[in-house]
This record gives sequence, C-alpha cells and structure tokens, in this order.
Amino acid sequence: MNTASSLPTLPSHGAITDVPGIEVGHFSDTRRPTGCSVVITRQGAVGGVAVRGAAPGTRETDLLEPGNTVNQVHAVLLSGGSAWGLDAAGGVMRWLDEQGIGLNVGLARVPIVPAAVLFDLNLGDPTIRPDAQAGYAACQNASTQAPAQGNVGAGSGASVGKLFGMQRAMKGGIGTASVRVGGVTVGALVACNALGDVIDPDTGDLIAGARHEGGHGNSQGLCDTRRSLLAGVPPLPILAGTNTTIGVIATDAKLSKTQAQRLAQIGHDGLARSINPVHTLSDGDTLFALSTGLATTSPGMTVLCVMAAEAVALATVQAVKAAQSLVVDGLRLPAASDCDAS
Repeated sequence: MNTASSLPTLPSHGAITDVPGIEVGHFSDTRRPTGCSVVITRQGAVGGVAVRGAAPGTRETDLLEPGNTVNQVHAVLLSGGSAWGLDAAGGVMRWLDEQGIGLNVGLARVPIVPAAVLFDLNLGDPTIRPDAQAGYAACQNASTQAPAQGNVGAGSGASVGKLFGMQRAMKGGIGTASVRVGGVTVGALVACNALGDVIDPDTGDLIAGARHEGGHGNSQGLCDTRRSLLAGVPPLPILAGTNTTIGVIATDAKLSKTQAQRLAQIGHDGLARSINPVHTLSDGDTLFALSTGLATTSPGMTVLCVMAAEAVALATVQAVKAAQSLVVDGLRLPAASDCDAS
C-alpha cells in the first residue's frame, strides 16, 4: 500500500484543517487497501448531516437533526470496510474519553462521534476492515497540519467509475480543500468511492472514471459513463451500497444546528458538480457539516453555502488527482495521475 510520504505533491487548494479548531488523522491498513479518517473538534462543534445516496451506512446521524437535543459533536469518522467500519467509531470515542473530551452528563463525559462508511470490501481480504483499534490510531495521528490525500485513510480502498465493472474502474481516494471569504473559512474532506465518473466542475472534462474496453473514448481512455448510458449502453448489475462518497464540511462561522444541516445539504451540490452520475441507488453519499464558531464575522448563509459546495467539489477532484494506481489480486486500478489510463 502507498504511504503518505510517497504520495504526489499537488498544487495547494487548501485543507479542511485551515478551519480553526479542526484536526484530521488517518489510519491506513497495510494488510489490504482500507482505512479510516477522523475529523476532531476538541472544543466541540455544532453539527449537521445530509444523506443523499440511497444506500448509506451511518452512525449517530439522528442526533444531528435540528429538533434533537445534543448540540455538539466532538469528532466525525469516515471509514472504509462497509458497515463493519462503523466499529472504528468506538476507538475514536475511547481516545476522546482519554483526553477528557465529550458531552458532560454528570457521571461521565460521552464523546459524540457521528460516522459514515464506504464499501471497499472488493479489494483484498474482506475480513480485514477498520475496527476500534483503527479509529483509535487515526486519532493518535491527528493534527492541524494539512492531511495527506489519495490512497490513505478512508480513501485507501476507494475506486470510481464502476457502472461497467471493476475491471474498467479507476482508483479513487480522499481529498481536501478550503475556501476563504471575508475572514471566514469553509473546508472539506471527501473520500470519493463513487459509482460514477469524476469530472472537472469548471471545464466539464473527465478526470477519472469508467474506461473504454475497446480503447476508444477520450484521450485518457475514458468512455464517459453519462454519455454511454444515454446512448443505451447497459450498466452491469450492481449490489446496493457497494460504492459511496462520504465527507465532512467544516467552517469557523457560527451556525445553528438548522444552518449546519443546510450547509451539509448544499454541500451535495459540490458532489453533483464533480461526480456523474451521483446519489445513485448503489451509493450512500453522506456529508457532515461542522461549525467551530471561532470566527468573529460571517458572510451570511448564501455565501457560506456557495463556499461549501465549492470546497466539496475541489476536495472531490483532489481525491482522485492525488490517488495512485493500485494492483490487488490481479485487478489493476489506474489513477488519474497515470499518463495513460487506458
């Protein structure tokens, strides 16, 4: 598996850790491509969530509803391993508890750790998946430095462009970006394991996705899933929930729970700009939003929502641009960074 030190250096688009009060840590399993990533808010943050995919795997999302009473989140976990990966949240809770971080309920402090998972069990031994120890290790690795991108953490086993089979897919990954306007920062961390293709939201050009088995398509050998489907090319049967893009949006602007939920909802516009098709029956696309509230000003919700969608789109693109090709059990997943993806 690729290590963080071997990942390519990309032009900086910022990072979610540009938001004051945010730390990020990865754990990447060396036994097979899987792992988890954690976003920590030591002082707590107002949280929201929006689930748009039809096959999500999540934990502690109900408490983020504006009408429910818990008002602060202490970490968010993004994990590979499908539903098994939700176990890693227990390790995050244990680490936070050891640090004295959590909701004071009188007798103890209870860390609030929402989580979402993606499916990567089709690469390597599926009995190896992130567990509580993995979540704990991700917390130990957390810092305010810009996190590694590509084949690390929750992006370790991610892939994209799978509507016509894994043999024509490409490597996905995890990416981050941030946008700053008027003294306020909005950042995003996105693990892209989409069923669809990833595109440049500014130009519409394909970056990574399903490859054409006959060697035709664009200059990278990509067949363009959207155009192929509209031309009548049938997709292969796909099991629900075997894909999914998950992520976290964070800002230092002060938000209510209702506003945080709205920020998470609008963040999905960034996924829609950078992934096509998105929010399918086989994706469990989920975005969380966190507000540390450390900024002294705010540009208003309209601007914040534009910033959130932009940060998510940029982070999604970074996820595949930072990815490196992978060979597992004879299956080769080329990456966008390869000169020839055909």
